[in-house]
Formats: sequence, structure tokens, C-alpha cells
Amino acid sequence: MSLFGMMRTGVSGMAAQSNALSTVSDNISNSATTGYKRASAEFSTLLETTDTSNYTSGGVNTNIRYGIKQQGVIQGTTSTTDLAINGNGFFVVSNSSGTPFLTRAGSFVPDASGNLVNASGFYLMGYSLSSNSSTGVANGLTGLQKVNISQTALKATASTAGSFSANLPSGATAVTVAANLPSANNATATYTDKTSLVTYDNLGNATTLDVYYTKTGANTWEVAIYNQADASASGGFPYSSAALATQTLTFDGTTGNLAAASAKSITVPIPNGQNFVLDLSKMTQLGTGYTAISASANGNAPSPLDHVEISKDGTLSYVYQDGARVAAYKIPLATVTSPDNLTPESGNVYSTSVGSGGVEVGTAGSGGLGAIDSSSLEQSTVDLATELTTMIEAQREYTANSKVFQTGADLMEVVVNLRTQ
Repeated sequence: MSLFGMMRTGVSGMAAQSNALSTVSDNISNSATTGYKRASAEFSTLLETTDTSNYTSGGVNTNIRYGIKQQGVIQGTTSTTDLAINGNGFFVVSNSSGTPFLTRAGSFVPDASGNLVNASGFYLMGYSLSSNSSTGVANGLTGLQKVNISQTALKATASTAGSFSANLPSGATAVTVAANLPSANNATATYTDKTSLVTYDNLGNATTLDVYYTKTGANTWEVAIYNQADASASGGFPYSSAALATQTLTFDGTTGNLAAASAKSITVPIPNGQNFVLDLSKMTQLGTGYTAISASANGNAPSPLDHVEISKDGTLSYVYQDGARVAAYKIPLATVTSPDNLTPESGNVYSTSVGSGGVEVGTAGSGGLGAIDSSSLEQSTVDLATELTTMIEAQREYTANSKVFQTGADLMEVVVNLRTQ
């Protein structure tokens, strides 16, 4: 082995340990960075062709690896827009130019426009759940847009569905004259029982429905629904407009439940609203008085936004002051075949490479992807004790390689100073 070869090998060793110290430096400086993944220097031999009589020194190659697959500790926070991934996957984010990246750093806050942006200035991307928006594709990032939680306008939701359950008295007297039934809308209308439900039209105006239940025969009942605003001055029949909807219920005289062939719901066209489907499948006819058990109707009056909620499957919902919830975005998770081969970029984000494979997008909590934890952040995977130990090892090895170089330099000086006696 030549003296120059020995010196070059020593330089190679010092460069390798310098790389190791660089990774330690980066790790320590990012030990408190949300979602940071520890870097490490891996070494491999670099040999030149040799024969059995002479040894030609080589050196050492350095490969920098990132433990991107490693799960960091999840710590709770007080902000619902702080997000952590418990398991596999990455958030899809974009920079101000719209270039997409992957990240585990989920410390998102709204900017001046209401777009969710993390501490590095990258925007969280998701699918809008509005009816005219794209649902995206599984093998790419098509259809994604910035997740925006700026909802300053009032929100009204029209009623479309509800349910009502009650017991109708089996011993009630039947009304057999058609002109006296509520559906006839005469002043002589007779009914067995009545209840009212509040629903909402397209503008959030409350529409109160008067629901009449009238026994018309053995195990047979008429349901007639009117708009309470059309009631007479005395508050009842006749209404100024016909019934919004009518339906016939038939019961099994043995069990008291609705017969198999009976209608189980009634559809009511709400004035200036939507078709409201009222579920009546839990109605009974038993030997006791009229008893209302439960009643519900969706929709809400105009209400301002109170806060947002993000579920484990990535559904972001607007929650209004009256308690109404509207699903606004679906936050997907992305994955690649080899996460550890992603290319790290500034801002604690990653871009794909040939070694990582292409991006696949899916719903959190399915297909091997982790769940999204709101009000949580994933901590750095750096362990300071490990980094300090690695730093000391690299320092000692750097010193040893420098000694090899110094020895080579000393021997070279001896050779240069040789002279013929």
C-alpha cells in the first residue's frame, strides 16, 4: 500500500465521520420539531482491485438514511386543528406554488384566508364534500384542494329526514265518515291524537307540522300532516291549504306492531324546502293511551360557525352554535411503497423518488393507513441520549482516522528527507 493511499483512506474515514456528526447535529437541532424523523449515517466499504502480494487501500462510502417509517410519540394539545397520524401514512400538503409534498408535521392553524397551514408554511390538502366537487383518485393527488375553515356566513340547513315513534291506543273509537276525517279538511274534522314537529325550509325558517293520527277501522289509522301556519284563527280546522301529505298505517292485531305490508314512512313536501321523510316504523298500537316516545328532525335555523371537528377518518365538520354539524372536507392520507426512500425537503416535508415508489391515497383508518388524531401532535423520533452517544463515537473515530493521516504524513516526511550517503 502506498503512503498516499494510506493518507487518502484516512481522509475518507474522517469525511465519513464528519457526515455522521452532521446527522447528529441535525437530529439534535430538530429534537423538538413536530413530526421530524431521525437521520443516521450508514457506512459501506470502498475497495479497489488488489492482488495477493500488494494491498491497495480503499475507503468508506457514506449513505444517509432517514427512519421515516418510525412512529413518534403522540402528545395531546388544545387545538382541534393540531393533527397526528397514529399509524402509517402522510398528510398531503402544498407550498404557495401548489407543489404537493408529504409530511407528518400536523401543527395546522388557519391563515388570514382561513386555509390550514403548518409551522413550515405548507397548506393542508383535502377533498371538498360539496356536491359538485371531485372525489379524487386512488393513485394520485387529483382533486385535492386547500382545506379552508373560514365560514363567516350564517348557515341554514333544510330538513330532509326525521323520525317519530308513539303508541296509538288500540281501544280508540274509529272515525268512519270520510267527511269527518282530518284529510277532508272540514270544520267537522275529528281525530284521535295529534302532535307537532318543527322542521326548516331552505332559508332556515321554522315550519311547524301538525300531525294528526285518526283511527279509521280495526288496526287501521290515517296520518294527515298540515302546515300549522295554515290553521284557522281558532288554531285548527279548516286549514287554508290542503294536507301536505297523508298516509295509511295498518297494524298487526296480535303484536301491536306495524303490519309487514304497511307503509313505514311518510314524505312531506316542506313549503320552500325539501321533501321531508318522516320515519314511522317504530309506531305501535297497544292497549294503553296515546304516548309519544321520541321525535327528531334534522335541519337548523341560520346559525354562525362555532368550531370545527375532525374525526379519526379525516372528516372535517363545521359545528354551528346551535349544534348542527355539516361535513365540509375529507382529509386523506397518502402512502408510498418504501417510505424510508422518500426524499427529505426543507420544511420537514418529503417528495417521492424512484426508490420510494408512487403516491397512493386513501381514507384514514382503512387499507393499512393510520387514524387521524385531532388535538394531537407527533413528536420527533430523536432520542438525545442516543445522539450524544453517537456523537462521542464519531468523535473518537474521527480522531483515530486523523492519526492514520498524521502517521502517513510523518512517514512521507521521512521519505522526502532521505538522501544518499
